Amino acid sequence: MASFSLASSFPLQKPILCSSSHSQQHPLPSFPVHLRIPQRSLQLQNPLLFPKIPFSRHQTRATPVTKDLWESSILKSETPVLVEFYASWCGPCRMVHRIIDEIATEYAGRLKCFILNTDTDIQIAEDYEIKAVPVVLLFKNGQKCDSVIGTMPKEFYVAAIERVLQP
Repeated sequence: MASFSLASSFPLQKPILCSSSHSQQHPLPSFPVHLRIPQRSLQLQNPLLFPKIPFSRHQTRATPVTKDLWESSILKSETPVLVEFYASWCGPCRMVHRIIDEIATEYAGRLKCFILNTDTDIQIAEDYEIKAVPVVLLFKNGQKCDSVIGTMPKEFYVAAIERVLQP
């Protein structure tokens, strides 16, 4: 095995290589090896003094729903319900999440908003013939009333909601 030692003078141009008796079995590489060593010593900082970086992942205001909660949360709800069918890998779904979160805030008390991951709850997606995501379904009295397929401007979702909220 080869052992390495470095010269103590800066700047370091090339490492000084000292070989042992095993160098014949394991020859050193023929290309030049360069190491970067800073001119001044690094100062370690207390990690508690670093500025806090806000958590950047989007937090949803719509409630996640699963097949276990589907009947009680969606089908038996007295309030109209909006459900976004999405997949975690879907980029357009993230854009729809933001719109649904705004709608959940604006229509709080008049509309319940849920999200359902189609990768984990395949059976519900199949029951409602969801072939692609994102899809938003609107329910009233346990029945599917309206749908918005794909990524659309907020006005499309609001128009569908207003149709469902009419008596």
